[in-house]
Amino acid sequence: MKKTPIVALIYDFDGTLSPGNMQEFGFIQAIGKSPAEFWQMSDDIAIGQDASNILSYMKLMFDEARKAGISLQREKFRSFGKSIELFDGVREWFGLINEYGRRHGVTVEHYINSSGLAEMIEGSPIADEFKRIFACSFLYDENGNAVWPGVAVDYTAKTQFIFKINKGILSIRDNKLVNESQLEENKRIPFPHMIYFGDGETDVPCMKIVKMFGGHSIAVYNPLLPGKHETAKKLLKQKRVNFITPACYTEDSRTFKVVCSIIDKIKADHELQRLSSFK
Repeated sequence: MKKTPIVALIYDFDGTLSPGNMQEFGFIQAIGKSPAEFWQMSDDIAIGQDASNILSYMKLMFDEARKAGISLQREKFRSFGKSIELFDGVREWFGLINEYGRRHGVTVEHYINSSGLAEMIEGSPIADEFKRIFACSFLYDENGNAVWPGVAVDYTAKTQFIFKINKGILSIRDNKLVNESQLEENKRIPFPHMIYFGDGETDVPCMKIVKMFGGHSIAVYNPLLPGKHETAKKLLKQKRVNFITPACYTEDSRTFKVVCSIIDKIKADHELQRLSSFK
């Protein structure tokens, strides 16, 4: 049994760490559209073709960028990520939680599990804080230009990454190791050591799975947007999450207090289990 437990903090991105969809912070404006126009066009593709909403928005990004003469290289997508807005306290959050974990005998790791674009998240100011970014991405040709969707992450695809984190698998491509049977004590990060952050319907399966297997799920909401608090309360009432909290990540926030308390519980449970195995 590990002396120092690893705690995985797993985040959705849009609406959870950022107050909007990442495409809305520069990319959509660069192609000459408004956010409302872009998402309506994306929905029209998905509805008209009975297609994936995720693949539809990726196809639209690809087509509109080409029309506007915008480079389709990874670095260009990353450059748009630099403009992504973040909720209050997000930039300092990781250092605060990492330090709290160190002081309480816990190793904290951070992961992204998003239907947004990995290349944009990689360009964001917090990209280096994550052990792995699980998100949508493009395939690139020999000249580095995007040519086709490589990874599309919808609400069901998100669940596979929870199990990969559980077993310590960082490859998106892998579909073998993740399905192999493994003793619970050999799994790198047990479900009770996971904390999942999400804000919407695409996060429900993951939040429910983490909670069902003994972890902790947190529904965050933007108090400035009508209906978001009610959505979070509904998830709590339906017992799909353990906690709800405003999307604020400062040291004096409810989010910080909740996560610190969960870390305390994980550490205490780990110590009790270690003591109970004494022979």
